[in-house]
Amino acid sequence: MDIYSTLTRDKQDFKTINENRVNLFVCGPTVYDDAHIGHGRTYIAFDTIKRYLEYSGYAVFYIQNITDIDDKIINRSKESGIPAHDIARKFEKRYIEDMNRLNVTGVNLFARATDHLNEIIGQIQRLIDKGFAYESEDGVYFEIEKFKEFGKLSNRKVEELESHRNLAHTSKRNEQDFALWKKREGSDEPVFSSPWGDGRPGWHIEDTAITEYYFGDQYDVHGGGLDLIFPHHEAEITQMEAVSGKSPMVRYWLHTGFLNVNGEKMSKSLNNFITIRELLKDWDADTFRFFVLSTHYRSPIDFSKDSLHQSQKSLEKIKKFYSSLDVDAGEVECDSKILRTAQDEFFASMDDDFNTPKAIAAIFVLINECKNTDLSGNDKIAIKSFLDDVSYMLGVDFNLEEVSSGSDELFDLIMNVRQELRAAKQYDLSDKIRDELNDLGYEIND
Repeated sequence: MDIYSTLTRDKQDFKTINENRVNLFVCGPTVYDDAHIGHGRTYIAFDTIKRYLEYSGYAVFYIQNITDIDDKIINRSKESGIPAHDIARKFEKRYIEDMNRLNVTGVNLFARATDHLNEIIGQIQRLIDKGFAYESEDGVYFEIEKFKEFGKLSNRKVEELESHRNLAHTSKRNEQDFALWKKREGSDEPVFSSPWGDGRPGWHIEDTAITEYYFGDQYDVHGGGLDLIFPHHEAEITQMEAVSGKSPMVRYWLHTGFLNVNGEKMSKSLNNFITIRELLKDWDADTFRFFVLSTHYRSPIDFSKDSLHQSQKSLEKIKKFYSSLDVDAGEVECDSKILRTAQDEFFASMDDDFNTPKAIAAIFVLINECKNTDLSGNDKIAIKSFLDDVSYMLGVDFNLEEVSSGSDELFDLIMNVRQELRAAKQYDLSDKIRDELNDLGYEIND
């Protein structure tokens, strides 16, 4: 199996630190708002990678962090008057619900930053003791000049670090030094105690503190979106390799490409920002997942209604073929050259840096070849068994949906009950039904 690593900028033979075991970490969300389809693209990709590694015989321990203390959460708290803790818990819950609906179920541990403050503080103290970090009036900072290899992941110069965020006036030694701990800035923000005074951790340090605690100072795979390479992942390498004295921190760095909407960068200002919940009101989760996997995870992907329609039609073609086999899958010998060729191409593609679009193409070749072939019963059983495996690896259900004729009537009944409750001024119960329907993806506004 060959995997492309951003650090080496080439494909490498996949060799794990511990035989047949993979430690995988992917940067999770900052929970201040609902997850969007860009998140969906990244987490579908890594869920599929985990599925394939497990199918290939590896035991995979997959961790995502949850950034539940951050400037964005604090700002949302100030705007809404809702405590930052409550905002974080609400959107963490909604994020996990969204992932479950996309069949992104492979994460073994969601690790909150605030649940690992002891590890964060301990790692910062060790960086100070080793001379890589220092305390100032407003926080604790990593001194960039002390780590000579900064920039090796992104191929960018240290002077570019400040481009990540607008930097306030601080007492840093160098403008490019990044925060490990931020001291209290105001009385209306959440703070935690530390040897350097009340405050909160910086963004970068939470990830390395979490991975060091669970994986040790070196592990196999780190993933995330392309936008996180600089400065976030660069800072992670800097912190971890400085404190451990070992390199590389991670053997393989995997990054997903950008998701655009109708050829433009997704943003609220362009009115093309789409949350997963909004998407799933109009589109089936399998269709979106199949759309994502029809493009290589490292390539940019353009989201549009036309592309989703095409994915929907392509997936329906597979489902109809699967249904046409009309046999129960089982372990049966099959001498079909068509199947062997499809299997060889599928697995060769997945072994080549998880090339899902090429692997999917092998399925369509199989379908087209089978149209002109008189398949035996054993052939059908073997093909269906193979497609069951493909369904698991891609996380897409190939069964034709059975549409419930009563679903619309049930929804109308619920809405009528709500209206009666509101007419009777039983607003608490009516609002509860509305909120539960919203959580299920139905937009109900009074």
